[in-house]
Amino acid sequence: MLQSLDKFYFNCTNSYSLETIDTISPEKIAHSFANLPVDPYIKEKYRFRRLSSFKLANKDLIKLPHTPLFQSKKYNPLVGDVVRDFAELEQDLIELPDFQALVLEFGEFCKQCFTIKQIQAKEISVHQIRTIANPEAIGCPAPEGIHRDGVELVGIFSVSRHQIEGAATSLYKEPKSEPVFNKILNPGEFIVFSDRAFFHFTSTIKALTAEVGTRDVFVLTYPGLRPPKNWVVGSR
Repeated sequence: MLQSLDKFYFNCTNSYSLETIDTISPEKIAHSFANLPVDPYIKEKYRFRRLSSFKLANKDLIKLPHTPLFQSKKYNPLVGDVVRDFAELEQDLIELPDFQALVLEFGEFCKQCFTIKQIQAKEISVHQIRTIANPEAIGCPAPEGIHRDGVELVGIFSVSRHQIEGAATSLYKEPKSEPVFNKILNPGEFIVFSDRAFFHFTSTIKALTAEVGTRDVFVLTYPGLRPPKNWVVGSR
């Protein structure tokens, strides 16, 4: 039976975990989303994004050299087979204890599924993403539809929702099946799941007022999605 479990009982093959992390205050990291560059790979300018990768060393984070992002069309029919280059997370954010606590918490889930040697051999990638909507246009957190990312583990941490409706996150065993999980993630909630076991999707957002509405999240993956050898940014 599929169920939400504490991370210490997390089964990588048939469960997911939804938790609120008491040691993280979303308000302390929310301000950094105001400085996100627009995602140049989405035609409609409703998404803003940064990306950095880290390795775990005991309870410390080691930031890795900059690496672009690559997914095949098998996993991302919208912008797959394109090497995408995003700005790095800002250093002020990386140094915040609340941000480090989030990445380390995701690392605890990695430890339930993989050996320390396996974890240290690969990276954890952290995507900082803002999706916006206004009265004239919706925002699409997952424009590629119901999908997998092509990694082992995925974590989605909700930081902020401002003047929006929608953005329900769903997990599916198969793309055309009924969701086994469907919920709007409130600020401070963190869902972690196996990318091999579940497809996922987040519904569109609509602005509730005349001002711009925003949805801010961190998406963490293990491992990261590195481009193939001899890559060229923007190439197919």
